Amino acid sequence: MPDSAAKPRNIHGTAILIGEHGVLITGPSGAGKTTLALALLDHCQTRKVFSRLVADDQLFAAAHGGRLVCRAPTSIAGLAEVHGIGPRPLAFEPAAVIDLVVRLVEPAEMARLQDESAETIDGCRLSRIDVARQNVIAALPMVTARLSIQPFS
Repeated sequence: MPDSAAKPRNIHGTAILIGEHGVLITGPSGAGKTTLALALLDHCQTRKVFSRLVADDQLFAAAHGGRLVCRAPTSIAGLAEVHGIGPRPLAFEPAAVIDLVVRLVEPAEMARLQDESAETIDGCRLSRIDVARQNVIAALPMVTARLSIQPFS
């Protein structure tokens, strides 16, 4: 299994920390990765659940002790790119262990009821859910239910 000696992999995605859970949001450009991350952070903040941005748009990921760790590149640490405005500062954590991959897909590619899906990144097997791209209203309860956070706690 890859570990700290390996060069980190550069991933196009957004990572956040919700409580003790690291969430990696992936998808093509314009799919709504940052929008979903910001909505999840806001949802948690209003419910007094700890949450922070790890990195937006680009991450360095590597296996450590069999777990995937994502880190913010120094050049964009603490910045979230707001569509049409540009990067804006945001409270952040420099790294997180990832527990869940949220893959933004075209609505036609998404199963209505999803079995336990997984994805392997850098040799680490991670739980995954697919959500329709650019649909925060549908994605928010899916992610919060999967993580068992309010209101699904």
